[in-house]
Amino acid sequence: MEHSEQAASFEGILAFSQLAIHFVGNAMQEEELKLSKALTRTDERTQELLMKYFLKPLKGKEYYHLHHENDLKYNEVYGLSSEVFDDPDAFFLRSIELAKHLYQQCDHPNIKAGELYCVFFDSVELDGELTEAIGLFKSESKASFLKVASGDGTYAVVSDEGLDIDKLDKACMIYNVDRKDGFRIQLMDRTNKGDEAKYWKEKFLNVRTRDDSFHYTENYMKMCKEFVTERLPEEFQVERTDQIDLMNRSVAFFKKQEQFDRVQFEEEVIQDPGISESFQRFRKEFADENNLPMVDEFDISTQAVKKQAKVFKSILKLDKNFHIYVHGNRELIEQGYDEEKHMKYYKVYYREEQ
Repeated sequence: MEHSEQAASFEGILAFSQLAIHFVGNAMQEEELKLSKALTRTDERTQELLMKYFLKPLKGKEYYHLHHENDLKYNEVYGLSSEVFDDPDAFFLRSIELAKHLYQQCDHPNIKAGELYCVFFDSVELDGELTEAIGLFKSESKASFLKVASGDGTYAVVSDEGLDIDKLDKACMIYNVDRKDGFRIQLMDRTNKGDEAKYWKEKFLNVRTRDDSFHYTENYMKMCKEFVTERLPEEFQVERTDQIDLMNRSVAFFKKQEQFDRVQFEEEVIQDPGISESFQRFRKEFADENNLPMVDEFDISTQAVKKQAKVFKSILKLDKNFHIYVHGNRELIEQGYDEEKHMKYYKVYYREEQ
């Protein structure tokens, strides 16, 4: 399925209809699971702040789907979410089950305790259509702040701890779309290193990247950029202009082709056999590290190309004096060294000045 929109439209969400908050400790550290006895009520101002806290970190995030190795029905989050979408009145009781499920996944000493916010949205715009959604958000980090109180002509300053609405730790939106495929999911997790990083994405949710043309295109372009900017300079002596030229050729290939073919890409874009061998090794490492399938052919998503082309920087930054944007023929720019001034220089050829 081609994604015409790569993120839900959060601007149209004014409020949520149900909110349940539970405290989830670390079971391995014998910390408590504290379950709320009722839904949480909020005023309009608090809802506005919570909406920012919940949804801002998810803007522009890619889509996933819930997964299970044997059968999707055995995925706890999938089953509980399905029950809520079938009967929204069951939301609070299912939020308790979600908190218990999260608590059971705390099998690493570094997992931090925190509040789990379970949220039900009546109406969310996704790809131009309205649907329901369940939000699961966890706050683990607390921020210190000061409060000033006045009375009887005096002032007092006291310290306290609370939430920083710009620093949510974990987030997940489950949209009531593509149910048979495990729903459409957006997620965020600030913990990205160590075994504890698997706690939210793999153990609690158990999600996989959606296998479609958008994600094949997006991930391949990400891999190409990392190869050119990180691995290529490590293994080969290449000038920055050559790196930019290779990135430009990569983007041009994705823009002009309707279908990706790995062999054709390496012949037309990479060209050098030695670099091509390095690229194939890096490609396998990238796929293994990111749990991605090794795909040699796929339909190219124009939306993914537009998104990724923005991060392919074709800029030479020269000290703090000049920026040179390299968009075209690599042969029209030359690098040299001035012996008298002891400085590098670039020579640029052109026909017209605009």
